[in-house]
Amino acid sequence: MVMVVNPVLSVSRVRAEQVPDGEVLGVARPRLSWVVEASHSGIDIRSYEFRLELDGNADSGGHGEVIAHFAAVDDAGSVLQPWPFAPLSSRQEGRMSIRVSDTEGRWSDWSEPCPLVVGLLGESDWSARFITPRTLAKLDDGAPFLFTRFELATLPVRARLNVTAHGVYLARLNGQQVGEDVLAPGWTEYAHRLRYQSYDVTAGLMLGENTIGALLGNGWFRGQLVWPGNRSSYGDRIALLAQLELEFNDGTRRVIGTDSTWNARQTRILADDLYDGETQDRRIPLAGIDSNRGVDSDPGVDGVEVLDVDAAALVARRGPAVRITGRLNPVSTSTSPSGRTLLDFGQNLVGWVELRVRGGSAGDEVTVRHAEVLEHGELALRPLRSAKATCRYILSGAGAETLRPTFTFNGFRYCDIGMPEGMELVSATALVIGSDLQRIGWFESSHDALNRLHENVVWGARGNFLDLPTDCPQRDERLGWTGDIQVFAPTGNFLFDTSGFLAGWLEDLAAAQKPDGGVPFIVPDVLREEDPAATGWGDAAVVVPWSLYLSYGDVGVLERQYPSMRAWIGKVVSLADDDNVWNASGQFGDWLDPTAPPDEPGSAKADQAVVATAHFARSTRMLARSAAVIGKTEDAAYFTALADAIAVGFQSRFVADDGLILSDCQTVYALALAWDLIADETARRGAGRRLVHLVEQAHYRVSTGFLGTPVILDALCASGRPDVAYRMLLNTEVPSWLYAVTMGATTVWERWDSMLPDGSVNPGTMTSFNHYAYGAVADWMHRAIGGLEPIESGYRRFRVQPLVAEGLDYASVAHVSPYGRIDISWKRDGETVGLDVTVPFGCEAEVWVPGHTTDVLVGAGRHSFVGGVPTW
Repeated sequence: MVMVVNPVLSVSRVRAEQVPDGEVLGVARPRLSWVVEASHSGIDIRSYEFRLELDGNADSGGHGEVIAHFAAVDDAGSVLQPWPFAPLSSRQEGRMSIRVSDTEGRWSDWSEPCPLVVGLLGESDWSARFITPRTLAKLDDGAPFLFTRFELATLPVRARLNVTAHGVYLARLNGQQVGEDVLAPGWTEYAHRLRYQSYDVTAGLMLGENTIGALLGNGWFRGQLVWPGNRSSYGDRIALLAQLELEFNDGTRRVIGTDSTWNARQTRILADDLYDGETQDRRIPLAGIDSNRGVDSDPGVDGVEVLDVDAAALVARRGPAVRITGRLNPVSTSTSPSGRTLLDFGQNLVGWVELRVRGGSAGDEVTVRHAEVLEHGELALRPLRSAKATCRYILSGAGAETLRPTFTFNGFRYCDIGMPEGMELVSATALVIGSDLQRIGWFESSHDALNRLHENVVWGARGNFLDLPTDCPQRDERLGWTGDIQVFAPTGNFLFDTSGFLAGWLEDLAAAQKPDGGVPFIVPDVLREEDPAATGWGDAAVVVPWSLYLSYGDVGVLERQYPSMRAWIGKVVSLADDDNVWNASGQFGDWLDPTAPPDEPGSAKADQAVVATAHFARSTRMLARSAAVIGKTEDAAYFTALADAIAVGFQSRFVADDGLILSDCQTVYALALAWDLIADETARRGAGRRLVHLVEQAHYRVSTGFLGTPVILDALCASGRPDVAYRMLLNTEVPSWLYAVTMGATTVWERWDSMLPDGSVNPGTMTSFNHYAYGAVADWMHRAIGGLEPIESGYRRFRVQPLVAEGLDYASVAHVSPYGRIDISWKRDGETVGLDVTVPFGCEAEVWVPGHTTDVLVGAGRHSFVGGVPTW
């Protein structure tokens, strides 16, 4: 039988779950995703075929086994589809390929294979034990190296190292770093979930003697967190769990796991802390770390002891690991007024400084301090609060030396270097680190400052998406504040593939959630508040899963998180009055309202009950929709009715007949209008007019804090005044988004005026220069200026409706959706507007052509339209 190949069909981007290639799967039945591409839209899909090739390791059930499975699905069934085979087992490895046929029976070629590596799925798969140094165990003992040596008479055909730690680790095999991960295993709710990593180390083994081990740092487990002196939040002993599994050609296996026979020794890292930095003494030899010889005879060798630790689920990572993702050279080198060498990397970033120095003597010291901005020509260190953000290197004197840290990170644009006179700074490089997320969203316009603002948002996400979504990356905080990601999730999901990154974090949120549904202010929950319940912060339990579903079509995240989502709404129900108004007080509220005094960031104009009830209504509506998606029809009906009742209570309690709302400020109108909380048409029009008046009265400057800012432009559009929204966005006076751009910002600031017009730093103690909350405006830029908004989850169907207004001549957005890349661009030419739209195969777009009154429905392919410039 001759297979007829369809040359216009192809399958690409085959993926299992949200796991990057090479990472291990933590489930036996991974969901599959792929993209179908076709040269034209007039093709209908009849079926898919899946080919699974399993390698012959111990548990695979046969070497080179090939399984073909036929599945008839609709042409949109390419996002997180159920696993079509028998469940996989721990340690299985193989490849998955997919092909597709059209209705005439013509098949595409097989896709490029997607590698599959299954991790250790059960507790019984682990034979290793947690070990800790016997005497090198105190905070001031530095970072120990735990290791063992073993002989190999025959090289294995497959070798995999499974490893995790209480603390952070850097694994080494025969003197070489294992993998490229940084600060592994990251930070989770340690009592419930601990990630492990799995590395293929086959190529690193040698005949004869081998050394396997890992350096251990304090990380989040034992380092300072939240406030000065708060160390050892999770325990006072850092520990390593490692299991090296070897498979030989004859089918035999050997496991080398951490146990009491391992050893420990001191290393060059004398002190390490995420906030304070790292100290290295490079005079200490590296035997056993960069070499596999001479460890046992070294006098610094110490024993280890086995730890009995509380059981926590060892889980594979859902998203990508933290890695070095970029490198920047200084844009200038100068001397500060205090005489230190000052480097400007031109971009506020998160990571390390790597130096190459020459001419130092043994015992000489080089210090590197970090800061985001300068004040009076020196590093502005006050915004760091207690964080020292300093790396110290005591030199060995061995000619040229390369200096960089291992177990810390800093948020900085500038660094200053102190070193002895006569020493040469050969080179300096900023190494950008963060979760290695794939970029999937872009924006460009004719407005240079707006483009810089968008780039600032991108850099803010890169810096704060470091293993978890943090608030800021530089001072003594760097925590997973739920309120920040609640407002930023749609923006982050558009710019980067956060599908696994945030899904994993949500599992920590659910694990940390209180029995009554209260959601911690930060996740992982190091604050451990007894009864947390903060509007806008706890709502992350509902908003983030729903946002992931809309962005990526992930029904599974709704199914997993639904108990957590429902529990949060249940908590708020218990706090609400009989009319469903949450009469909240003493909360964060509209945090960092621009009128709040520097030392009172929570002093906002917006009434807290108004803000809380608005969020209660919105999250309940999202919960109802989530219930409908996963088939909980009774819940969907109940929560829809509850959301309606909350809106009635909101209008009855807070909204006057003419539309005036209690506390009469931009935020309360923004929430009410953007979330459709005013049913009465007269009152809604009045509220819209009042909001426009308040904005005009403020000379188009922003008067909202963390919770009002993400929706203020949507509310103006809902009021029929996108022209006012544009004027607010393009304003450069403080407070505004573009004020920071005019002041040279390269990331989004925590405060509208983190730097004052005279170049001095805001006197408040909360003054970060890399805080993505206000960067949530980029979501509006993507949806309104670019015109791209999903109608169905995963952009299976989307709307194109760019708001063309004065101030911009053209704009474009691009987004790699689960079904393929979407491109939208528009350009003004006199009184006409040209609009180009590219729709992926299997998708549809509802296109509003500027100046037209009806939409156009289009399918896959590139489409061009011409319309008139609308008047507002």
